[in-house]
Amino acid sequence: MNVCFSYQDSNDDTEDVSLFDAEEETTNRPKKSRIRHPVASFFHLFFRVSAIIVYLLCELFSSSFIACMVTIILLLSCDFWAVKNVTGRLMVGLRWWNHIDEDGKSHWVFESRKASPQEGKTVSEAESRIFWLGLVACPVLWVVFAFSALFSFRVKWLAVVIMGVVLQGANLYGYIRCKVGSRKNLTSMATTYLGRQFLRQTTGDTQTSSGE
Repeated sequence: MNVCFSYQDSNDDTEDVSLFDAEEETTNRPKKSRIRHPVASFFHLFFRVSAIIVYLLCELFSSSFIACMVTIILLLSCDFWAVKNVTGRLMVGLRWWNHIDEDGKSHWVFESRKASPQEGKTVSEAESRIFWLGLVACPVLWVVFAFSALFSFRVKWLAVVIMGVVLQGANLYGYIRCKVGSRKNLTSMATTYLGRQFLRQTTGDTQTSSGE
């Protein structure tokens, strides 16, 4: 039996697609706190943390801006590929990608693994925390670096920092879409939340007026 993912494209059509071979299955395993993919967990953090460390310290060890820039971009590129194609699939059961249909139209696909009742939950809590912590924290740091470079007039570093924001921000956006659904669902969630807040406020004001 293959593990199935929920397939969702730009037209919000949904179907089950097979992603993994039999040897990658984790059937009949309960959700555990231990790390079941240590190599994937290591590389999920290694490239992105290394890029940040090189950015912060490279001028102390090298006077060549080109060498520092190339090293950071290589690390960011490796991180983008590893997180998009490997660590998200293994650590949290999510994947996003793009395909071109027969009519030449581009479709973005956001997939989330569906755990059957027989399989139970297959995502490790520890791996999930590592994945989302690294996925969220590092892009935030690159945004901070972008403002720092802008306000300190380090113009030559601005392109490198923007590259970090774009590549890591793209993975963050893609996996959030995988996690919570399509943009339509995001809008629906926001509308529902605002409606509840408005209703709660209205109810509270009504009760206060009645009390007076």
